[in-house]
Amino acid sequence: MIIEGYASRFYERDLNDDVVVPGAFRDSLLRTGPEGVRMLYQHKVTAPIGVWDEVVEDETGLFVRGRIIDATPEGRMVMALSEAGVIDGLSIGFRTEKSRFDETGRLRVLTAVALWEVSLVTFPMLNSARFTIPSP
Repeated sequence: MIIEGYASRFYERDLNDDVVVPGAFRDSLLRTGPEGVRMLYQHKVTAPIGVWDEVVEDETGLFVRGRIIDATPEGRMVMALSEAGVIDGLSIGFRTEKSRFDETGRLRVLTAVALWEVSLVTFPMLNSARFTIPSP
């Protein structure tokens, strides 16, 4: 099953008071490419469910396109839940490399991150981080 969407959107505040800015993923993606970013279910390292074929930073944010694979029970379950519209969230797993606080001191501005994984989740930290199943 092919899915696509934005795992992160620039200048949008998430539930952890983080904001990502353009360029934050650039160096990480240059180092690893999409093959270095894992597709997990609910951030569980024991539950890889597919592969990301495309992970790119564009003018909107971090766009991902990949395939959920039905070779595992988790993969089959996530496919069914995605088709039913139960799961449509995306969430990034990363290590902060550079950040600063905004002028209010409340928001952490992420300027460079090492991206490890993008998970399919029930409740994303960034509400607009969602995926869809594109029409053939």
